[in-house]
Parts: sequence; C-alpha cells; structure tokens
Amino acid sequence: MVGPGLALASAVVYGFVDYAGGILSRRVHFAVVSLIGQLGGLGAAVLAATVYPADAVRPVDLLWGCLSGIGSGVTMLYLNRGLSHGAFSVVLPVSAVTGVALSVVFGVALLGERPGVLAWAGIGVVLPALWCIAGRRIIGASGAVGDGLLASCGVAVQYVALGLVSVGSGLWAVASGRVAAVLVLSAVVLRTAPRAASLADDVRAALIGAGAAAALVLYLLAAQEQLLAIAVALASLYPAIPVLLGLTVHHEKVTSLQTLGLLAAGVAVVLLSIS
Repeated sequence: MVGPGLALASAVVYGFVDYAGGILSRRVHFAVVSLIGQLGGLGAAVLAATVYPADAVRPVDLLWGCLSGIGSGVTMLYLNRGLSHGAFSVVLPVSAVTGVALSVVFGVALLGERPGVLAWAGIGVVLPALWCIAGRRIIGASGAVGDGLLASCGVAVQYVALGLVSVGSGLWAVASGRVAAVLVLSAVVLRTAPRAASLADDVRAALIGAGAAAALVLYLLAAQEQLLAIAVALASLYPAIPVLLGLTVHHEKVTSLQTLGLLAAGVAVVLLSIS
C-alpha cells in the first residue's frame, strides 16, 4: 500500500497546486506564474535532494529528469493558460485523461509492463471517471480542450520520463527537471515579454511551484514502488481536488455526472490499490 498511498498523495498535492496556479493566473500572466513557479520548485527540489540519500546519481538519470522537466514546463504553461479562463472542470480532466492513456500505452508497449486484471479494471475506470468529472462543460469549450490536450502531452512526458529514473539517484532527477523547466519557460517569457508580477504574487507563484515539486517527489517515490501505469493512473486523479474545492469554497453545484465521476474515481482507487 506504500506505492498507491504515495501516488494518491501526489494527486492531492497536485490538485491543490493546479487550483492555486489557476486562480493566480487569472490576474498574473500564465507564463510568469509558470516560470516563477518552476524557480520555486527548483529551490525546493535542490533542498530535498541534498537531504534525501542518493547512492549513485547516473548522468542518464539526470537526463531523464531533464526530459521530465521539459514535460513539466509544457504542462504548467498550458494548464495555467487554460485555467486562467476559469475552465477548471475542463482543462484538468482532459489533461489527465490523455496523459493516463499515453503513459499506459508507453508502459505496456515499450516497457513490457503487464498490469493484472484488477489494475486494468482500475485504469479502465479512471478514464471515464475523469471525463465525467469534466461534466457537460467540455462541449463547446474548444479552447480549453486544446489547452488540456497540449498539457496532456507534457503530463505523459513528465510521468514516463521520471518513472524511468533509477532508485539510487535519490531526488536529483526532480532537481535537474526543474532546471530544464526553467530554461524552457524562460524562453517563452522572453519571447512574450508579459508584465511582471508583484513581489507578493511572485512569492505565491514560487510556493505553488514548490508544491508542484513536492508532488513530483511523491510521484517519483510511488513509481519506484509499483508499475508505471498504476502510479500514473493514481497520480492523475488530481482533477477531483479542484472540483471538490469548487463545491466547498466557491459553493458551486456539482452535477450528477460529476458526482458519478467522483464515485468512479473512488472505485478506481480501490481497484488500483489492491491490484
């Protein structure tokens, strides 16, 4: 149960991080939020890596980390752009559904993973569950769907690449990934030249990025305890958190379809945890 617990913890942290990043991106340019966030994540990741034991940090592990970081940069850029328009229940589930599908295909086709019957059932439930969580708002939301699909490619790269890191490398792959993400997002910010944020918003963005780095650390540890497909499926349940926050904080109405999706997500957690 250690692996599933870590993956679920990653999903919870990512859910809060994406929610906070989306709210902040409504008043600060999404590219600035993404870049400052990754800078905050870099500081947190380096600090965690120096504390967590590492037996042997291989160059290939750092390269996998960099590739994962590029995926993270793409993910946060398009997630924050989509969430800046307020489409929480569209962008996040779309990014998660496609990210799960791509990651599972990679794990089975290229890594030779063979999930059991219960695991396949859980993965099969995750996809429609996330789609139901999006609700009917996905119809006609072409821009939000596009951002979600672009983010999903980054999600798949982020999770698959980090899942290939060896156990002995500690958390240095997460740190190298933040360096790559900062470089990618710096190029975007330099090209778009958005207005700078206030110091208070910079601090908020940095804390959000530190939270995202913590979620990646939890995912990395989870992926080392179980099949990549299962770790990705559980970690990708993060869209449930913004929906629940919308219900409790913003007093939004959750539709019957979204309720069904949340219940299905609970079933998926049980199936994937006992597989």
